[in-house]
Amino acid sequence: MQKDTSREDTSAILSNMGKLLPHLEALYKDIHAHPELSMQETRTAGLAADGLRKAGYEVTTGVGRTGVVGLLRNGKGPTVMLRADMDALPIAENTGLAYASQVTATDAEGKTVPVAHMCGHDMHVAWLVGAATLLSQTRDVWKGTLMPVFQPGEETAQGAQAMIDDGLLKRFPTPDVVLGQHVMVGPAGSVAGSAGPITSAADSLQIRLFGRGAHGSMPQASIDPVVMAASVVLRLQTIVSREVAATDAAVVTVGVLQAGTKENVIPDDAIIKLNVRTFDAGVRKHVLAAIERIVNAEAEASGAPRKPEITPLDRYPLNVNDEAASNRIAEAFRAYFSADRVKHTGPAPASEDFGCFGTAWQVPSVFWFVGGSDPSIYAKAKAAGKLNELPVNHSPQFAPVLHPTLETGVEALVVAALAWLGAA
Repeated sequence: MQKDTSREDTSAILSNMGKLLPHLEALYKDIHAHPELSMQETRTAGLAADGLRKAGYEVTTGVGRTGVVGLLRNGKGPTVMLRADMDALPIAENTGLAYASQVTATDAEGKTVPVAHMCGHDMHVAWLVGAATLLSQTRDVWKGTLMPVFQPGEETAQGAQAMIDDGLLKRFPTPDVVLGQHVMVGPAGSVAGSAGPITSAADSLQIRLFGRGAHGSMPQASIDPVVMAASVVLRLQTIVSREVAATDAAVVTVGVLQAGTKENVIPDDAIIKLNVRTFDAGVRKHVLAAIERIVNAEAEASGAPRKPEITPLDRYPLNVNDEAASNRIAEAFRAYFSADRVKHTGPAPASEDFGCFGTAWQVPSVFWFVGGSDPSIYAKAKAAGKLNELPVNHSPQFAPVLHPTLETGVEALVVAALAWLGAA
């Protein structure tokens, strides 16, 4: 049974934050300057494992290739899993930070790409190392088992499932709850969440359209895949505007359109890569079917010599916060943070594989957001109706303000964990 943890007990645990902050700031900057692509997070995993070992955890590395799992058994009580993701993105950073990434790496396709932490996973690692350390230093205040998990490959939807496939459920204790958080645009120092769907399901697809190449001066000899692809892209936009009810939600984004190598040559084929976000299984099924229908119809209308190839690239599940567990965390946040720092937010169209853990273990999971924007800049942008102009996750300019984002994320993990671990 959960025991009450007083605000005084929570404050006692967090009282060592000041001493720990310089180390966490250095860790964050180190990881930020040395990012690693999905499923290649060897160095980052080593730093996370070292942090856990120094704090007295049993540490297992190489789970799902580069994943790290820590265990701190502190008497009889609930088991709480805290999760952080570790991977960076193939994006060239343009923040101007003194510790900005200059790293390049070889991706899964053998291409050399720039690499940078433009989603905030470097902050997530520092948060979890900080929370795990503070809770280890104050074991007299709580009882139970703490299980920090550093996950690889979130950006490619590989990592959570890779850890599960590598025996996560058999090799480690079943948690009573799985908790996670993400830095997002929002005033630094704030936390936001809600029960129910919190991040969308996502499906990424590659579409290859086939035509017949010819000289640019003789289009009559061709079946032009560029025109075919352009028609597909435009028609895809009607799925959301004309086939999805206004009371539902869906996003269809074409992120890649590739065709040809020279301006006076009509190519043989064209590639479209797109992404779909949905919050309802029925809507998802309809949108994916509509994409297939439109792609095949445009190819047939163009007289394509063969049917298009539609290839799934990756898929993220709908992430649903357990209602009772979400309410427990919201109550704990309101008890610790001032009321203006705890926000209610609706579902975000971003996607996560975090939900795989709770689903696999069949236990409640809760995911929430931590603001990372300079509060004054955020307030001015909001007043001017220009919030969309702030750099968002995956932007080359995305850079959470270091303080109080770093402290707030550590505090939130500690407060949330204590909602289960309770008082000793």
